[in-house]
Amino acid sequence: MTEAMEAEFGTVAEWTAQVAVDLGSQYHVPAGCRGSGSPAALDWLIEQMELQPGARLLDSGAGVGGPAAYAAQSRSVRPVLVEPELGACRAAAMLFDHPVVCADGAALPWPNETFDAAWSLGVLCTTPDQLRMLEQLRRIVRPGGSIGLLVFVARDEGAANQLEGNHFPTSDSLLGLIGRSGLRVEQWTATSGLPAIPEEWNQRVDAVEKALGERHGHTEVWRLAERQSSAIGDLLADGKLTGELLVLRRA
Repeated sequence: MTEAMEAEFGTVAEWTAQVAVDLGSQYHVPAGCRGSGSPAALDWLIEQMELQPGARLLDSGAGVGGPAAYAAQSRSVRPVLVEPELGACRAAAMLFDHPVVCADGAALPWPNETFDAAWSLGVLCTTPDQLRMLEQLRRIVRPGGSIGLLVFVARDEGAANQLEGNHFPTSDSLLGLIGRSGLRVEQWTATSGLPAIPEEWNQRVDAVEKALGERHGHTEVWRLAERQSSAIGDLLADGKLTGELLVLRRA
């Protein structure tokens, strides 16, 4: 993981949680979802994964924990968060009352078929060990259970390696990884076709980002994290990357 990614998922994650706590509980989930899922994307995954009340949902690479908390509020699932960065683990524990385990998504510390469902949002492209990560998600989900992904997909091989520390798959290479891991695609949609983000949600995210900038904008850690986020945003705006949502099950 690059220095910029460590800043984003470590120190800045803790700063984000503290800002959300100071702003109030209505800011917790939007703050925790920064960069990892909009309401429309999460609603699509929750519906297409057929998540049921009481289901045990693993969020692999959970970050600050916003998407898992959103699913718990929306469908009364029972999330468990796993995240390799200690700063993000501490941030998730500060904001949400869900179990948090510090571990790598390529080496999940649970027995086979422990969970009813799992998802991993914006994480696959941050690891070179993508096949192992998918195999681990397949292993820990019970037969018939669903696996949700948000993946940033490169338009071509040239775009796949434009950002240091990221490993963006192409559509073809992603399909190859899924097949080799023993999974199959059940649903696939582009995030560009989803409904717009509600204005109230945007306002809360903007308030969090404004407070972060005011408190920490002078630091190199903040500037590193912002450059990383902006670079991905530029690739998406240029069409070199696309956001893709997938629902997988065992082949």
